[in-house]
Amino acid sequence: MKQLKQQVYEANMDLPRYGLVTFTWGNVSAIDRERQLVVIKPSGVAYQNMNVEDMVTVNLRGEVVEGHYKPSSDTATHLELYRRYEQLGGIVHTHSTYATAWAQAGMPVPALGTTHADYFAGDILCTRALTGDEVNSEYECNTGKVIIETVGDVNPLYTPGIVVYQHGPFSWGKSADEAVHNAVVMEEVAKMAWIACSINPHIRPIDNYLLNKHFLRKHGPNAYYGQT
Repeated sequence: MKQLKQQVYEANMDLPRYGLVTFTWGNVSAIDRERQLVVIKPSGVAYQNMNVEDMVTVNLRGEVVEGHYKPSSDTATHLELYRRYEQLGGIVHTHSTYATAWAQAGMPVPALGTTHADYFAGDILCTRALTGDEVNSEYECNTGKVIIETVGDVNPLYTPGIVVYQHGPFSWGKSADEAVHNAVVMEEVAKMAWIACSINPHIRPIDNYLLNKHFLRKHGPNAYYGQT
């Protein structure tokens, strides 16, 4: 767990380094599947004041196992996703500007080019709005449930992020570091999509054959991008 805490701490510190958070607007977690324990950022603690010992360990019921701070207020959302998708090893939530703008607009981030297709096998989806009852009762848990409702039964690593309606982006990966990487990519393609749609309001989505080529050459069973 000491190693996992270090990984989660470093991943959290990457968020301000990559310009994804302002003040305390974000969090990273990772899970130890064997122990069924999750390490996550403490709630409301400024990044410049954090150290590795401040990371909080919880079980999959959300009970604090180790740590002197309260865990992130978004912990229940992370836990819902870990319980549903065994492929996930790390989760990131931010309020990064461009991805959050698409969330506030209530629109998916459209797949318009190959940069997007290198990481996402289609649009970055936007959830439906939470109901008043869902917000007023177990809000964070229901946020996780509406993400699961939107992602469905597909491989979550083929769509490693989403924007929650009127809220902001969540991303994930096989590790905390990969989840941060995908959060950075999501913010960049959200920015590109906004610019492209501003230049050409009638822009068409990327052709499926080009999207599939770029995604599968990095992520498919016969992927050949990068070094072996």
